[in-house]
Amino acid sequence: MAQQHLPKPTRVLPYTTPSVHSLYSIGKKLGQGQFGTTFLCTEKSTGIPYACKSIPKKKLICIEDFDDVWREIQIMHHLSEHPNVVRIKGTYEDPVFVHIVMELCAGGELFDRIVKKGHYSEKEAAKLVKTIVGVVEACHSLGVMHRDLKPENFLFTSSDEDAALKATDFGLSVFYIPDESFCEVVGSPYYVAPEVLRKQYGHESDVWSAGVILYILLSGVPPFWAETERGIFRQILRGKLDFESEPWPGISDSAKDLISKMLDKNPKTRLTAHQVLCHPWLVDDRMAPDKPLDSAVLSRLKQFSAMNKLKKMALRVIAERLSEEEIGGLKELFKMIDTDNSGTITFDELKEGLRRVGSELMESEIKDLMDAADIDNSGTIDYGEFLAATVHLNKLEREENLLSAFAFFDKDGSGYITIDELQQACKEFGLSDFNLDEMIREIDQDNDGQIDYGEFATMMRKGNGAIGRRTMRKTINMGEALGLQVTESEEYSQQN
Repeated sequence: MAQQHLPKPTRVLPYTTPSVHSLYSIGKKLGQGQFGTTFLCTEKSTGIPYACKSIPKKKLICIEDFDDVWREIQIMHHLSEHPNVVRIKGTYEDPVFVHIVMELCAGGELFDRIVKKGHYSEKEAAKLVKTIVGVVEACHSLGVMHRDLKPENFLFTSSDEDAALKATDFGLSVFYIPDESFCEVVGSPYYVAPEVLRKQYGHESDVWSAGVILYILLSGVPPFWAETERGIFRQILRGKLDFESEPWPGISDSAKDLISKMLDKNPKTRLTAHQVLCHPWLVDDRMAPDKPLDSAVLSRLKQFSAMNKLKKMALRVIAERLSEEEIGGLKELFKMIDTDNSGTITFDELKEGLRRVGSELMESEIKDLMDAADIDNSGTIDYGEFLAATVHLNKLEREENLLSAFAFFDKDGSGYITIDELQQACKEFGLSDFNLDEMIREIDQDNDGQIDYGEFATMMRKGNGAIGRRTMRKTINMGEALGLQVTESEEYSQQN
């Protein structure tokens, strides 16, 4: 309560921004939420349409409200490389509003399609639920609880029947630690889990909400219904499912089994998001995978472990220059794993952190990942090393980030990284015990004994799932590179 007596902040963003109106033309209203209004907007320099969510600061009445908007922005950045999450483009603030510019999904809400269709076939519903629970799994593996899953918060990219479905509105989302309990009652009446109503809940509540969506997709009505909000909550706490009314007699036992397990009143025995995705009703060949997909953290650590030393150093240089809003989610993940708050992650902490997000690795495999992320061979992973190893590669491949990293190594600004400059960089990182000549030979395509920007950019993008991406010309110089624009719409790998 003491916080409420502190003076209210005047800004959400910890930095000043240009006016959103200087960069975008704001158009018609697309939708209205509890706090903000979403408008169509067009980027003046490209003509590309986006959606702009404008939040009036007069509605932010206390410090916690300002914190909530800042957290929403950080979470959107944290998740926005996922193919089924609306991608954030930029944030802007003026004296009256905070504006979040994001990808435009012109196909409308899942809610509207449900109303129009009545209900979906099992095949159609399974496809949609795979997407929805896939987003939930990605959120949970990155330490985020959505807390407001409902058909209104899933948008289609176009009006086409087979348009992609994307999650939006992370205004109630929070970072969480496994086994952490929350007591704030948030969400939407039909979709809220019983433990939320009892004011003691965790990330399992998202699976309940997804289960409610599945029930609605198949039947056209919510599983727990009453004339009043209080009546709805009473039905949720009672938890009795109707599988007798139409159309349930004609729906498969497998679908009903999945719904029952997603709408288990006990969050401890309720299916996890990954277990839902492995359920026979959702698996095409009727066989669940032998083992879970890697969590986002684990898959990124594995990717990082396969990189050469120069690429690892470059990723650390780039990661440490990313904005607070882009890496805020990774900071929360680091804190989740660094249980003793020492500022470094030990082997035991990494082992426990990976176990909590569902990884089943042998100690020797975890040790290999630890050694790969421990760039300076200190025996622990510090914050900078963790950022370099876990930030999504799409963020690191932006042209301005590659230029910044190249300039860090090219100390004399000659346009080339020499063996002496590499040696100096290695000293700064506390690195030794590897062959610099061999490293340069691996990257130096024209065999001139040094690395130019084109060779550096090729090395940075190699093995990052960048097939089909425009490649840099071998003879490119720094001036030309500054004028280039590289798309950020690369394919997002299945394992994130």
